Amino acid sequence: MSLFPLQSSSLQPQTPGAPKRKQPKNLKPQQTPIKTPTRTFKWSSLLPSNPLQTLLSGEHPDPRALPLILSSTSPLSSPPFRSQIHSLALKLNLLSNPHLLSSLALSYGPTKGPTLLSQSPDPRNPLPWTLLLSKSNPRSALKLFDKMLQLNIELDSVAYIVLMKACGQLGSLREAKRVHKVVRLSGLSDVVVHNAMVKMFLECGGVEEATRVFEGMRVKDLVTWTTMIVGFVRSGEFNEGLKLLREMCRKEGRIDGFLVTGVLPACARVSAHKNGKEIHAKIVRLCLGMNNKAPAVENALMDMYVKSGNIEYGKKIFKRMDFKDAISWTVMIFGCSLHGEGEVGVELFKEMKRKGEVFVDRTAFAAALHAANSACLVEEGKSLFTFLSKPQVEHYALMAGLLSRGGYFIEARAFIEEHKLTNCSPVLKAVVDGCRIHRNIRMGKRIIEQLTELEPLNADNYVMLSNLHANEKLEMAKEIKETIQDMGLKTKKAYSWIEIRSKVHAFGTGDVSHPRSEAIYWELERLMKTMREEEGYVAREDYSFHDVDEERECIACGHSEMLAIGLGLISQRSGVLRVTKNLRVCRNCHDSAKLISRIVGRKIILKDPERFHHFKGGVCSCRDIW
Repeated sequence: MSLFPLQSSSLQPQTPGAPKRKQPKNLKPQQTPIKTPTRTFKWSSLLPSNPLQTLLSGEHPDPRALPLILSSTSPLSSPPFRSQIHSLALKLNLLSNPHLLSSLALSYGPTKGPTLLSQSPDPRNPLPWTLLLSKSNPRSALKLFDKMLQLNIELDSVAYIVLMKACGQLGSLREAKRVHKVVRLSGLSDVVVHNAMVKMFLECGGVEEATRVFEGMRVKDLVTWTTMIVGFVRSGEFNEGLKLLREMCRKEGRIDGFLVTGVLPACARVSAHKNGKEIHAKIVRLCLGMNNKAPAVENALMDMYVKSGNIEYGKKIFKRMDFKDAISWTVMIFGCSLHGEGEVGVELFKEMKRKGEVFVDRTAFAAALHAANSACLVEEGKSLFTFLSKPQVEHYALMAGLLSRGGYFIEARAFIEEHKLTNCSPVLKAVVDGCRIHRNIRMGKRIIEQLTELEPLNADNYVMLSNLHANEKLEMAKEIKETIQDMGLKTKKAYSWIEIRSKVHAFGTGDVSHPRSEAIYWELERLMKTMREEEGYVAREDYSFHDVDEERECIACGHSEMLAIGLGLISQRSGVLRVTKNLRVCRNCHDSAKLISRIVGRKIILKDPERFHHFKGGVCSCRDIW
């Protein structure tokens, strides 16, 4: 008697008179039910009245059929029948078959599977252990790893790669170091294993450990370089990532699309415009990513140019694209908003909707609202908001911010109350921005005081409140500063950076660590003197709504963005200066940059978290509203 004495005719009824289908000669009858589609019959009709008696009697079944039963999604793989198959395998001494043993272990899972494997005829066979390891969740995989070490099971490269992936998913640097130690002792030098190790450390936040593994590798392939470079970028080590990219290009002479999409954000983040152009040139030479239906590389290029200050290059790429997906449109709309071209961004969004070639998602709506916000197009913003079926917090914040920036404070308040957003911090902060622009100090103070109640440990709220009082009540401002210190809160430090000859230079407030600090300060003092004598410049005493409480004595020329501009002026005698700041530019530095652009006859592009300021001829693209 076979394991399941069933004929194919019982599975697929034939039409009377139709010729019978021939079975392949090498197919055994007991295997037929396993490979038959399950939708044409009920599994219950296949089961004998006493399954256990059938399994334990008669002739030996084909061992190859048992793993198929266990791996199926039918009732035959349920716990009762799994136990019967396990009993049958024990009775017939079939557990020496690694495929059957692996299938049984997988069916039991990571809880009971290891016990089955450790009690098998060959408990140190790595095949079933590795298979169970690959099907386990990260924590179970690491527990299984401990069991394998106890039994002195020899792990292969596949097992180690599975373990390193588990460590990366957990983000556990401690476990990553433990696995790394075992791999090192095993003597494995496979480049694939080392690539997985580099990726594991990076995913666990161990940039230094990943760097050591990378530097110790004798053989590096494209995956190795890409993993390390993208890891640097995602860890915020942008300069190191760009440096390694140049080294890779020198040694390997090639790059791929994944690397491009991983590195270009680094160029955008630090405004490394020239590095981005170098990558663009390589993309053109190698014809990378020129896929009409998958414009990932073009999107990354466009995003890099937009976020590093060159909106014109971004527009050129956008116009030349044969196929534009939702990301393409969103990047361009948001880019126009960042560069003071909000009207253009809104028109692009309308064109996107009119063409109907791609789905307009919530991110695209947010970009369009941001564009309306940038240009203070209140009515356009209201119209856009009505099309949103389920607005998110971001959309509410943009709409409330647009109303306050337009001076519609009563309407903004009604909007917040209508949508029950009175305790939503992002929305309240957006309204504070409008209060700053229109000098609505009373409402601004009330909102900031509410923010300090909602977020008592957020130092930014106290800094805003301190700056609000700085004009009227200096003593109260000092008390708030002392409160910040007593609470142990840390305020953000201002940093700015500029790219000079493919190298990024960073500055803090009052920084004197740069080798050319003396020349930088001398140049800025000279310009300040010219501004006072020829332009009638007088520094403002209004320090309200700064994102950071920078020292007043540094206001003349010691703020980080001014130091970066100073270095650019003495290092590059012509061309556009591109500076990035991690916090909002203050009003005094904004006024100074406008006048400097007119005095030296050069364009200065200053990026802060809110937008790009294009200073040219004494005028800024933001129209002095930011």
